[in-house]
Amino acid sequence: MKRYRPERIFIEESVRESPITRKTLRELPDVPLESIDSLAVLLRETGSLSTGSAKRYLVLAAQRGPFFEACPGGRGRLGIQNVCCNYSVINIGTNCGMDCTYCFLQSYLTNPFLIIYANCEALFGELDRVFSANPRGFFRVGTGQLADSLALDAVTGYGPLLVEFFASRTNAVLELKTKTDQVDGLLGLDHQGKTVLAWSLNPRSIQKTEELNTASIDARLSAAFRSVTAGYRVAFHFDPIVEYPGWADEYAALVAEIFRTVPARSVAWISLGGLRMTRDLKAVMQTRFPKSILPLGELVPGEDGKLRYVKPLRVEIYRRMVRWIHESAGDHVPVYLCMEKPDVWAKVFGCPAPSEKELQGMICRGL
Repeated sequence: MKRYRPERIFIEESVRESPITRKTLRELPDVPLESIDSLAVLLRETGSLSTGSAKRYLVLAAQRGPFFEACPGGRGRLGIQNVCCNYSVINIGTNCGMDCTYCFLQSYLTNPFLIIYANCEALFGELDRVFSANPRGFFRVGTGQLADSLALDAVTGYGPLLVEFFASRTNAVLELKTKTDQVDGLLGLDHQGKTVLAWSLNPRSIQKTEELNTASIDARLSAAFRSVTAGYRVAFHFDPIVEYPGWADEYAALVAEIFRTVPARSVAWISLGGLRMTRDLKAVMQTRFPKSILPLGELVPGEDGKLRYVKPLRVEIYRRMVRWIHESAGDHVPVYLCMEKPDVWAKVFGCPAPSEKELQGMICRGL
């Protein structure tokens, strides 16, 4: 896939000497630079930029709030008791140079610039305090909530720093989730089995029309194979799963292809989530991507206000996906649902939904 190249780089003076900043400037020596006092000042001076145009600018700034937080898809955030897998996120940046039609960031971010929080020393200090404060706990942590984990890795070098930090942790594992094939900078690292490299996947027809500027499915699976060869566990996320004519044949074929590419014993987990969007996101999608088929699906408001497929259809989709995974991998790979309530879990798996502790234990077995 084509490497992201910004038209201009803005640098907060407070992160000028950061290793992230130094690496970025070495990789992009001929991109125009501009120093700024703060991200807030930049926003005031530039005014309102569209999502598409703002992505052309890379901002290296300091994270002034916490890096670490509980995944907002779990319990308590929206008053909806979804089954929680006890996932945590660290926000090392926001936005993405790729352009998936369904990306929730289009209607979520109040600041549309592509931002990397370059004060990595503060990040590692915060993580050390969090992990040390609960030495008997276990943390499954990802960076892919507000940005693709690896889309800018060849430029910033954030990935190797994270992998090396987590390699020495006894009570935490890192997941780097991506739609790229940018893993080569991680393959020679001594990761100690504490990093899982993960890919979001959809059939090729969806990737080509709805996941613009992302790596092809062939490239993602090739990257997964190289990662397994380097000793990493890998994971896959079918989220959002899209229902369309022929969807079942294409998803079934993709599941089988995964396990022809990598052995089941190397797959740490697989998650499933149905297409969902807010009304605001649907409006943005229809404006930015008028040819997208996704807003045309039969979506109804759920209890959380998001538009989703009706529950019986979601249950049938998940049941089929679980069956195809088990047919290819047996019971060796943990499968879980994202953003679904206990009644959906019970219908899909034929047993009561697990507790947070039970689900985390199931997902993290063998790590």
